[in-house]
Amino acid sequence: MVWDGGRAAGSGGVSFFQVMPAYHNPSGEKAYIMNMYTHPEYWRRGIARKLLDLLVQEARDRGVTAISLEAAAMGRPLYEAYGFVSMKREMELP
Repeated sequence: MVWDGGRAAGSGGVSFFQVMPAYHNPSGEKAYIMNMYTHPEYWRRGIARKLLDLLVQEARDRGVTAISLEAAAMGRPLYEAYGFVSMKREMELP
């Protein structure tokens, strides 16, 4: 969370999980960034970028190199500028 006094200005989270190891991710450890949000009154102040920095750094500090997220259209420019690349969406069998 990012606070401005007692007011929430932004938030973000990261979830860590294990998948089957693969040639591109031998450890099988992954990080999924989620729930990125900045209150509209705080847009264009670098809050989302700083949150993203902190979340990615936490993953790297844990030795996780496979980091992913899903992006809404509004957030896509930030993630692309950071270095994330678009991938096809996964499918799930309920």
